[in-house]
Amino acid sequence: MTSAHHQQMNPDEEREGLLLSTVPLGGGGGAPQHPSSSATSMALPLSHPPPKMVPPPSSAREDTLRLLFGAGGIYAAFLYYGSLQEDVFSYESPAGGEKFTQAWFLQFLEAMANVAVGFVGMKLAGGTPNIPQRFFVVSGASQVSSKAFTSLSLANGLSFPVATLAKSGKMAPVMAGQLLLGGASYTSREYAQVAAIIVGTAILSMGKKKGGTSESTPLGVAFILLSLFMDGVTAGVQKRLKADLGKVGVRPKPYDFMLYTNLYMMAVALVIALILGEVASGIIYCSANPHILGLMVRFSLCSAIGQSFIFYVVSTFDPLVCSTVTTTRKIFSVLLSIFLKGHKLTGQGWAGIAMACSGIISEMESKFSASRRRQNKSKVSM
Repeated sequence: MTSAHHQQMNPDEEREGLLLSTVPLGGGGGAPQHPSSSATSMALPLSHPPPKMVPPPSSAREDTLRLLFGAGGIYAAFLYYGSLQEDVFSYESPAGGEKFTQAWFLQFLEAMANVAVGFVGMKLAGGTPNIPQRFFVVSGASQVSSKAFTSLSLANGLSFPVATLAKSGKMAPVMAGQLLLGGASYTSREYAQVAAIIVGTAILSMGKKKGGTSESTPLGVAFILLSLFMDGVTAGVQKRLKADLGKVGVRPKPYDFMLYTNLYMMAVALVIALILGEVASGIIYCSANPHILGLMVRFSLCSAIGQSFIFYVVSTFDPLVCSTVTTTRKIFSVLLSIFLKGHKLTGQGWAGIAMACSGIISEMESKFSASRRRQNKSKVSM
């Protein structure tokens, strides 16, 4: 039985699970159709050999350039995105040292930027008419909750490396849900991969910095666990979303997903921000601290630009290629945060990072192996 583990992609900053339904648009052409030898001999004198068919120029170089363009865009946008997110929640007001904690207000701004880019993209690429909107409501609510809880974990003392590695273990709640509901099976390797990510993250979070202070806080850990729980909910909702859309014969395009999902993310974030009073307090804080407003604007733009590059890579290549790019991006985000943001780790902390990264890399390699096996089986059956 094929593991349900391979049916999910890894989406942190970026709604990738829904993109699995996108039909790849790229790829090279098939082999040229040569005229038959009998037709050639009838058309030419026997004393002349048939002309050699010149094959079309290889598209390998073009594919490489496209991959570099797409992967480079994802790396640039989301590496900067992660850096800005850390800067926002580590910022202290020069006046009184007050920190920014309005996570739902920030998610509203981020979703609004994605709605704007998604709308423009849909107009340029063409949209899908008559999409049932109810399918996107729960998906948008669960995704914005996951992102807001991640931001709240940072606002409440969880370090960026711990939060990022913890989010890489989002398959744990997905696996738990599938096992509880039945219909899924997992290999020992898959259990070991998830365990390595969880244990490595736990070692890092429980470790001490070189200065002696803790790397995590209980409230920050609680929020990242809530974020992981919402990731599990999102995975189930997205699977149901694609199935329900298939039943009604609707196949939305990538920018349809980006627009409508972020539209409901924006609505949910705005309602919760209004209820919590974060809109007013967020505007007051940004007015008193113009520097953080610039960080938040760039953060939101990076999210929208990065999602556009994700759509490009998935539609041009294979979703597995996009998953590989976004997964390795998280590892580099952790390392850049450690080296550029002043995180000083002990040997225990580095051991935790090494263990978690080994689980992430093993998971990525197993996905490629499964993809190659499926391709070989399809070739044999042809």
